Amino acid sequence: MAEYSLEDVNNIYFDVLKEIGNIGAGNATTAIASMLQIRLNMNVPKVQLLTFPELGSAVGGEEDQVVGIFLEVGSDISGSMMFILTLESAKFLVNKLMYREPDAEVLFDEMEMSALKEIGNIITGSYLNALSSMTGLTITPSIPYIAIDMAAAILSVPAIEFGQYGDHALLIQTEFGDDVLIDGYFILLPELESYAKILSSLGIQM
Repeated sequence: MAEYSLEDVNNIYFDVLKEIGNIGAGNATTAIASMLQIRLNMNVPKVQLLTFPELGSAVGGEEDQVVGIFLEVGSDISGSMMFILTLESAKFLVNKLMYREPDAEVLFDEMEMSALKEIGNIITGSYLNALSSMTGLTITPSIPYIAIDMAAAILSVPAIEFGQYGDHALLIQTEFGDDVLIDGYFILLPELESYAKILSSLGIQM
């Protein structure tokens, strides 16, 4: 099998990745708006291929506290993915889901973490469904792991996988908005062989 490196990704493939980001973010916006019964508008996602050291600054700052939702993916493709929310965005979403005032204090207790995990499931599922729909591949997520910590510590989880999967990660930055802007970052780390499968399923030759 030919060796695939993310440096080889061509413009057509990058456009496909951006479209997956658009569809995934659109699906997530619709699902969250329906779940929370609020109106959300989505800004067009910013899609980048970044080295791991670049990810920390891309999500706002390595020392900023964030919420990270991490899971592994299997079936036709293998790898891992993570969704990162700023702390303020996470608090806003939890309060909305629990029918509280938007600025109510959030302690991130067991019930609030469960609410966040549910939101994370919807968001990550939206992106994976978009990828699955465009490629025709079966993609199965694991049970998500959720943590609140500095961005550098949160990103150390996929960093362990990073060396196995390549030199770059796909980062999709999305903003949902109504009265409050919700910042989220979707990071996808497929194995290199899985990139080959994705390319092949899209009929793209490198």
